[in-house]
Amino acid sequence: MTGSQAKAYAALLAWYDAMGVDEAIGDAPVDRFAIVPETMPLKRPARAPLARPGQPPVAPAPARPAPEAAPPSPTSLEAAGTLGELEALVAQFEGCALKRTAKNLCFSRGSADARIMLIGEAPGRDEDIQGKPFVGRAGKLLDRMLATIGLDETQVYITNTIYWRPPGNRTPTPQEFGACAPFLSRQIELLAPDVLVLLGGAAAKHILGVTEGIMRLRGKWKIYKNADRDIPTLATLHPAYLLRSPDAKRYAWRDLLMLKTRLEETQK
Repeated sequence: MTGSQAKAYAALLAWYDAMGVDEAIGDAPVDRFAIVPETMPLKRPARAPLARPGQPPVAPAPARPAPEAAPPSPTSLEAAGTLGELEALVAQFEGCALKRTAKNLCFSRGSADARIMLIGEAPGRDEDIQGKPFVGRAGKLLDRMLATIGLDETQVYITNTIYWRPPGNRTPTPQEFGACAPFLSRQIELLAPDVLVLLGGAAAKHILGVTEGIMRLRGKWKIYKNADRDIPTLATLHPAYLLRSPDAKRYAWRDLLMLKTRLEETQK
């Protein structure tokens, strides 16, 4: 390999990194140069019908867009009577494009009998590999945060607003949020938690339907209406943000103390 080739490859890898590419799509490398492409017979392009004298030319019919998968109906969601049945329904759903690029569905982790439900934004690389939310560095920090107020995985239920990893960990689109929203609402209804904890600004804005930033939302009890229940809801900082900004942990600690106090009050 010449020096110029090495520089070209290094520039290509740097571009991949900037675009958020951090893994290969296939599980095994493929040498594309060793594959002999099959020869395909050339097809004559279709010709538009000839116009008769005195008539305008006939324009070809526009191509029809591929139909989008229909959102889940309320009836189908109500048919899911358990969290396990709902997870199976989500696994069959084809209405979110993220499913086609993700390795695994990340539905939940924790206890199906938990009183506390924590909701983040979307899975990352480690979550996509393991098929569970919050299992990477941010998840380990979250576990340590919960342990400071006496909670562990057997006492909480953790999920995200999006069930599949966005490529390159980009921000999910409104369409992707909307595709998963009916399932998340049913998920909350089936778990019926005493308290919701929203991790980060994206989850807080999506669940509460507000526009304020997380620093304005955190540390205040809100109400999330789900089915016929009003669920006390607390927004706090996302563990991934705390890894980047350790000084902000003091705010998260105050939020955890608020959560602990609320749980103690509901047990009386």
